[in-house]
Amino acid sequence: MELKGYKVLAFVDEEFEDLEMWYPVLRLREAGAEVHLAGPKKDHSYIGKYGVPLKTDYALDEVQASDYIGLYVPGGWAPDKLRRYESVLRLTREFHEAEKPIAHICHAGWVLASAKICKGYTMTSTPGIKDDLENAGAIWIDEEAVVDRNIVSGRRPPDLPAFTKLFVDVLAKYIQK
Repeated sequence: MELKGYKVLAFVDEEFEDLEMWYPVLRLREAGAEVHLAGPKKDHSYIGKYGVPLKTDYALDEVQASDYIGLYVPGGWAPDKLRRYESVLRLTREFHEAEKPIAHICHAGWVLASAKICKGYTMTSTPGIKDDLENAGAIWIDEEAVVDRNIVSGRRPPDLPAFTKLFVDVLAKYIQK
C-alpha cells in the first residue's frame, strides 16, 4: 500500500493494448493508488484492441497534472490517436516539467515524442518505434524496462511485470521526496 492516498492519471483512447492498460492499472490500485482514466470523452466506454472495454472517469480537458503524482500512457494504437490532442501534449509536458513520473510502454512513446520531452533520455519501446524515439532525441535501448530520471519505459506485454514494478517504485520514491 505504498501509494495509498495518491492519484495517478492514465490516458485512454480506442484500441489501447488491453494488457498494457489493465495490468499496470490493477497493479497501481493494488499498491493503493487511485487511478483515474481520462480520454477524449468523459463516461465513455473505449474498447481495447482485443475487445476489453473500459469507461473513462474524465475527459482529457477536465484533468490537471497538479492533481496527480504520475502519468501512465498505455500502448496499442491509442497513442497514435492520443498524441493528436493538444490537451494530451500539454498534460504530458506539465508532468514532465514538474519532474513527476511518466510511464509508457510499447507504442506509447509516440505521445512523449509528440510532446517533445524525449531529448537526452534513455528509453525503450517496441522496436517498431525505435526510429521515432531516436528522431525525437531519445537514446533507445532494447531492454524490458528502463528508468531514466522521471521516465519509465517498457517494450511490450511480456515485460509488464518488470515495467510496472519499476513504475510503482519510481512513484513511491517521488512521494518520499
